[in-house]
Amino acid sequence: MLAWERKIADFLHRLRLDQIKAKILVFSLLATLIPALSMGALFYMSAKRFITEKVSQQLGDVTVQDVRELDLWLKERLYEARVYASSYVVSENLDKIIRGGSAAGGSAPALYRLKDYLKSVGEKFVDYEELVVVGANGSTIASSSKRSSPLSLPRDWQQKARSDSPILGEVFRDKEDNKAAMLLAVPIKSLSGRLLGALVVKLNFHTVDEILGRSALGASGQSYLIAPDGTLIAGSRLNSSEIIKVKRPFNNVRPPESKAVLLEYADYQGENVVGVYQRMSQLGWGVVAQINKKEIYAEIMRIRILILLICAGLLLVIGAAAYLLGLTIVRPIDRLTHGAAKVAAGDLEVKLPVISRGEIGFLTEAFNNMVARLSQDQAELTEKNKELQLLTITDSLTGLYNRKHFMEVLAGEVARYRRNGRPFAVMMIDTDRFKKYNDTHGHQEGDALLKKIGLIFAKCMRDVDYASRYGGDEFIVLLTETDKARAVEVAERIRDLVAVEAMSRDPGRVAVTISIGVAAFPEDGHTPETVIASADAALYHAKRNGRNRTVLASRDLRSDTEVTK
Repeated sequence: MLAWERKIADFLHRLRLDQIKAKILVFSLLATLIPALSMGALFYMSAKRFITEKVSQQLGDVTVQDVRELDLWLKERLYEARVYASSYVVSENLDKIIRGGSAAGGSAPALYRLKDYLKSVGEKFVDYEELVVVGANGSTIASSSKRSSPLSLPRDWQQKARSDSPILGEVFRDKEDNKAAMLLAVPIKSLSGRLLGALVVKLNFHTVDEILGRSALGASGQSYLIAPDGTLIAGSRLNSSEIIKVKRPFNNVRPPESKAVLLEYADYQGENVVGVYQRMSQLGWGVVAQINKKEIYAEIMRIRILILLICAGLLLVIGAAAYLLGLTIVRPIDRLTHGAAKVAAGDLEVKLPVISRGEIGFLTEAFNNMVARLSQDQAELTEKNKELQLLTITDSLTGLYNRKHFMEVLAGEVARYRRNGRPFAVMMIDTDRFKKYNDTHGHQEGDALLKKIGLIFAKCMRDVDYASRYGGDEFIVLLTETDKARAVEVAERIRDLVAVEAMSRDPGRVAVTISIGVAAFPEDGHTPETVIASADAALYHAKRNGRNRTVLASRDLRSDTEVTK
């Protein structure tokens, strides 16, 4: 191998490009994506610039429109206040109150008429929280409400009142209503031009919220009104009853007052937004219109996704032939590799499709034959293991369970009783005069008799019961979830069936009967050994009292057996 080939092979190995399919795919990817992404990047930058200019224009239009309407709103409130302040009801009654002084007869009717007038005016407009008439010295004369909250007018309000200038206070939080409000005042003068006092209007920002709420700024956009110090006054998504939050939405950046400039910043809620600021003509207030950056750049993201989809489409079209060619080469090898991995993991149900007619096809057929042979050998081995396991737990003569397995099952049944309290019964069974039967007919006939008795047990028992050869001609049976009465019924059925089916048809032969001892758990024992001992004692009693009978275990029988032994 040449040096340059070795270097390239090492480089591809580090990049995990050893496989043929990977090399073909990488070549297709590079040949398609490099030109497509270059053109897409140019298109993306142009689209981003266009969307940014569009958003800037939209936000600028919103702020200009909002500033125009808010200026008009403020001018209307000033005009209304001047109209009400110039009403003769206000000026004449205020003059009477001032001239009447403390005389109740002179000022009381005028005060009543003045309060009634203020109340009627306040009820007509939603922007008015309270109307108050103050004297020239600042003292409260009359109010539209019964509240007596102190008014905080500017220090130079009297000077402005004498010059007929509007008096505009700062935005504050009304402690009684817990909402933002501001004071607006106009002078009240007599016909001679003498300053009598001022009409003070406490304004809320319901209408301002509605004006700002009409801004079409998408799902996340909003516009809000701020004071020169950055205090939030009202907004399309703000509740004017909230405590005023004082945060500069543009941080330390002050946009030029001459024109709207699009800025990116973190707003008062900490969201990344882009916004435009526009100053009002009065009070130095400003309107901010903003939209969340995520919403703005969602369109840009859609363009980006479109570019990626176009690139992906080009990749699929241009690289389709190379990809299919790679599949025809690599796919059969991959199937063989995965199949070998499954066989190594123990899965012998693998069968690979033979598609190619060349070397790979021949290798696939050989692989399938090898797996089939292994599967057949494994099935035979599994069957042998089952047979071996069955031999370890059964009696070779009768086909019943052997004594060792029965003791394991009995121990498990005792444990199950201790979990759920379900009783069971044990039967000890012995073939009567079996030695005589063997001596008379031979051991082969005796073995045949034991097999026949085992078959009778299978007919009389349920699938959940267990019968075992205990030793010689003795058998033991476990009846699950069975009480003594039910166990006696089963024992009698077995005894009767043995007497009928196992009885010799030759008159000269010995009759076959069995004796059965029945014990129940836990009445006759609390361990496997004790319940077997109780059943054995009952069996002993049955044998001693004539055989061919069923005897229930009891404490007297166990005592009698111990004495006899």
